[in-house]
Amino acid sequence: MKEASFELRTAMEAALRPLGITITHYSCLELLGQRPGSSNSDLARGAFVTRQSMNTLLQALELDGLVVRPETAAVGRVLPAELTDKGRRQLAEASAAVAGVESRMLSGFSADEKAQLTLLLSRCAAALSDA
Repeated sequence: MKEASFELRTAMEAALRPLGITITHYSCLELLGQRPGSSNSDLARGAFVTRQSMNTLLQALELDGLVVRPETAAVGRVLPAELTDKGRRQLAEASAAVAGVESRMLSGFSADEKAQLTLLLSRCAAALSDA
């Protein structure tokens, strides 16, 4: 699993590089695409980075016009982030690049093997979440 994870990450980095983004950048956009209004802390947890690193990334994404956050928090200190139209376009490009990697990774599997792999990986995830 470790070797497959390494190769997947390497292939994703190569696919995203021409778009000028990193895997963490893509992860942030993907998380915001799935859960608009996420907080810095939620995004950091989802992308496996520190809150400080995510805050730096969000500031850069704001400067690039990909993400918007309110100037002040409505409640507490949370500044919910959302994708802009430009951010959604970049996410769509990046998602297509990542889908190409996934397609290449699974190209040698039959439909039954893909279903079995999905089942086995789901069981791995469930076993870890039960711990």
